[in-house]
Amino acid sequence: MPLNRRTLIAASLSITFILAPLTSVFAASPAPAKGEHGMVVTAQHLASEVGIEVLKKGGNAVDAAVAVGYALAVVYPNAGNIGGGGFMTIRFKDGKSTFLDFRERAPLAATKTMYLDKDGNPVKGASLDGYLAVGVPGSVAGFEMAREKYGKLSRQDLMAPAIGYAKDGFILNQGDAASFASSADRLAKDPAAAAIFLKPDGKPYGIGERLVQSDLAASLAAISEKGPDAFYKGAIADAIVKASGAKGGILVKPDFEQYAVRELKPVTCLYRGYEITSSPPPSSGGVIICEILNVLEGYPLSYLGAGSAETVHVMVEAMRYAYVDRNSALGDPDFVDNPVSKLLDKAYAKDIRDKIDPFRAGVSQDLMPKGFGESKETTHYSIIDNDGNAVAVTYTLNGSFGAGVVADGTGILLNNEMDDFTQKPGVPNLYGLVQGEANAIQPKKTPLSSMSPTVVAKDGKPFMVIGSPGGSRIITITLEAIVNVIDHDMNIQEAIDAPRIHHQWLPDKLYVEPFGLSPDTEKLLAGMGYHLDLADQTWGQAAGILVGGKSLAEIEKGGGARYNGAIDSRAASGEALGY
Repeated sequence: MPLNRRTLIAASLSITFILAPLTSVFAASPAPAKGEHGMVVTAQHLASEVGIEVLKKGGNAVDAAVAVGYALAVVYPNAGNIGGGGFMTIRFKDGKSTFLDFRERAPLAATKTMYLDKDGNPVKGASLDGYLAVGVPGSVAGFEMAREKYGKLSRQDLMAPAIGYAKDGFILNQGDAASFASSADRLAKDPAAAAIFLKPDGKPYGIGERLVQSDLAASLAAISEKGPDAFYKGAIADAIVKASGAKGGILVKPDFEQYAVRELKPVTCLYRGYEITSSPPPSSGGVIICEILNVLEGYPLSYLGAGSAETVHVMVEAMRYAYVDRNSALGDPDFVDNPVSKLLDKAYAKDIRDKIDPFRAGVSQDLMPKGFGESKETTHYSIIDNDGNAVAVTYTLNGSFGAGVVADGTGILLNNEMDDFTQKPGVPNLYGLVQGEANAIQPKKTPLSSMSPTVVAKDGKPFMVIGSPGGSRIITITLEAIVNVIDHDMNIQEAIDAPRIHHQWLPDKLYVEPFGLSPDTEKLLAGMGYHLDLADQTWGQAAGILVGGKSLAEIEKGGGARYNGAIDSRAASGEALGY
C-alpha cells in the first residue's frame, strides 16, 4: 500500500526513536505447546483436558468448544458460565465461516433510565450488584445450537465431564484459589453463593481443597437430559425468576422463553494479505479490530519496531479514532443501523491516517461526536481440530463472579451484563467506556460488547485462532497479538505474553503494562503530548493457536509443528494442550 507524506516523515523520524527492548519478556515465555491433530487452549487446565479428550474421541472443534464451555462453568466459575452469554466464531475446513451470538439480552421490563435516580444520575452499583444487574442468559442456548447444527457428538457425551467435576468436585490450584480469595467479600453477601463458594467459616477455599457444586451438577444433569428447555422453560428458569422477584430484579418467565440465539455473518477484512474473521455487532470487536488494522496497514510497523515510540504513537492514534466510532456509533443490529461498511472501508482508514500528526499526540476531546452526551472477568478459548475446523469462543459473566448471586437450588452464578449498556450518555461504565445512545437500554436488546473471538486465515487456510478477556481492552489485546505475529515475527507465545498498551478514546490516557515500554520511550511519548498511565497490574488472558509453525518465520521455512498453542502467562490456571 502506498505511504502518504506524513507516513514517510514519521518513518524517517522513527530512526531517532529508541526501541524498547522486549527480549527479557520473550526470554521468560515458555515454548508453545505442539500438536499434529488438534489443539485446545483455555484459561483452566481441566477444561483444556476436557476439550482434548473430545477431539481424541472423534468430536470436532465445535464439539470440543461446547464441552469446554460447560466445563469452564464448573472449574472456572469467576468467568465460565451457563448464567451469562457470549460469542462463537467458527471457520470450517472448507473456508466458510459463521458467528453465533448467544449474548445476554435486556429483560422485557428493562427501561432506559432503570439505573438512574430521580435527578437522572446513575445509582452506584445498581447495574453491577444483585438481580437488577442480570441480563437474560444465553450460553445454554448457544452451546446447544452450535452442537446441533455443527457438532458430531451427543449432548450427554459433551456435558458428562462438567457434570462429573460439579458432582465429585475438583482440586483447586493456586490460580483457582486466588480468584475465590479476591471475591470472597462479594460472594459472602449472597447466602446461596456463599454456601457454594465459601467454607462454613466464611473463608474461601484454598489451594489443594476440593470444591463440590451439587446444585450445579443437578442443573447440568437436567440440561443434559432435557436440553435447553430445562434451562429456559423449566424449573431452573422458575427458580431464577422467583429469586429475581424476591430480591429486587425484573426477570420474568417470558424473558427466558423468548430467548433465541442469532446466527450472523462474521466481520471480515484483509490485513497485509491475511484474512481476519471476527465478531460482528452486537460486538464491536471485529469491526474495531479491522478498522485499526486498516489504519496500521499504511505504516511500516516491522521497520519501526515493536515497542518503539513511533509504533506506539500510530497504534494509539488508530485506537483513539476507532474507539470514538465504537462508543458512539455501534449497537445491537436489531435496534441500530451500524455503519459497518464505512468503518471497514480502506478509504476511511486513509482519511484517519491523514489526520494523524506524526509528531504529536491527538486530543480525544477534539474528536467528540456531535450530540454525544466491559469485565476483566470474561474468558476466551481457542480450538482447532484435525480437519482444520477452527473455533474461537469468548463468553462472560461480565464482572468477576458476575452479579455475585445464585438462585437457590440452581448452583448457577448470574451475570451483571446490564452494565455494558449506556446508563447515561457520557457516563463511564465499569471499564471506563463512555458510550452513546446507540447502546441505550431497551427490552430484548443486547448490550454492545468488546468480545473478539477471531480466526485469521492465509491463502485459504487457517493461520491463527485468537481472543482474550479484558473488558474494553479485549479489542486491543487481540489486535496486538495479531500485529506481534504478522509484523514483529514473534512466536505465538511471545506475541501473547508481550507487554500491552491500550487507549480507548476516553479517558484520554495511554495505559501501559508494567515494563511495557522503556523509560526512554516513555519520555519520548510524554514529550509528544501523551498522558501515560503506567499500570501496576497486567491485563488480559489471551489464548491463541498458530498453524504451521510457532512463528511466521518458522511457517515460511516449513519446518514447524502443525499446531502451536499458547495460553497467556498472565493466566495462572490455563493450559494449551495439543495431541
